[in-house]
Amino acid sequence: MNPDQLDMQAVVCHGPKDYRLQTIKRPVPGARELLIRIAACGICASDCKCHSGAAMFWGGDGQPAWVKPPVVPGHEFFGYVVEAGEGGEAHFGVQIGERIIAEQIVPCEKCRFCKSGKYWMCEVHNIFGFQRDVADGGMAQFMRIPPSALVHKIPDAISLEDAAIIEPMACAIHTVNRAEVQLDDVVVIAGAGPLGLMMVQIAHLKSPKKLVVIDLVPERLALARQFGADVVIDPTKEDALAIIRGLTDGYGCDVYIETTGAPAGVTQGLNLIRKLGRFVEFSVFGKETSADWSIIGDRKELDVRGAHLGPYCYPVAIDLFERGLITSTGIVTHDFPLDDWEQAFALANSTDSIKVLLKPRAD
Repeated sequence: MNPDQLDMQAVVCHGPKDYRLQTIKRPVPGARELLIRIAACGICASDCKCHSGAAMFWGGDGQPAWVKPPVVPGHEFFGYVVEAGEGGEAHFGVQIGERIIAEQIVPCEKCRFCKSGKYWMCEVHNIFGFQRDVADGGMAQFMRIPPSALVHKIPDAISLEDAAIIEPMACAIHTVNRAEVQLDDVVVIAGAGPLGLMMVQIAHLKSPKKLVVIDLVPERLALARQFGADVVIDPTKEDALAIIRGLTDGYGCDVYIETTGAPAGVTQGLNLIRKLGRFVEFSVFGKETSADWSIIGDRKELDVRGAHLGPYCYPVAIDLFERGLITSTGIVTHDFPLDDWEQAFALANSTDSIKVLLKPRAD
């Protein structure tokens, strides 16, 4: 460690429910690497579940362990290039002072998936903020961008709040693309959290016959309407099945996108969707979720598709933001300095917020 290396402030994950605000050494960019000053880092639902100790992150219940502490969390980040290692600017095609974002996955470039262009399913699967094998995440003042990162420049016309949700918006675009929405489709999006509301905006751009959003929070349903939903449903107060059948001559919706992260969202979808429909699963669940698979096969012959990350969608998200076709307004509801990360996490893990940002101080 260089004794002259500067310090910085960062949130550090040491284990489930063991996150600490610490002063650590500022990373130094090596050859073909960048150092960015973090402008903002969003708190994802997966960050909250990781913090709470959900089995899927920590290897409980026989699942693989994705988190390798100690690590600085945060994959919804963007920042300003402040330093470059040898050849770093040329390698990434950027200059000091420019705003950039790196995709959340750092491909190994060697496995069968990376070699075939399906880098988002990389077998090694290093994700910023979960392992420090390649680099730490964005809940810090500064962050190192390794050579194999996938970097995109952010135009000056895009606001800070819009830039801060490019990563989840790319995921939303990929998810809606997986649904292959057609003009005569009745599309149901279950869950009007941050990702669900972004998916509403993207699905609306696809111009389906009807766009339906299901959620329990009135304020989020109202926002979904603003973003283009034709029908909104609170399943605790309304009969979602009756409403969907009424919109579809009794058949059920053509597309169901599950983004609640709750087991009930899965079973609800299997009931609402028509035979031969397209069921897209996006959520990260805190524990194993069960369903009657005979519905998928014997009864309805459904096309069940997963959606993971935002491959090839960052340039699309950036373009849509720049053209004003999508927005963070109403979605980004709160921001906090790193000092208040505990309050930020608690709020992000509640229905009193939608998207919460951490904004490190700029020194």
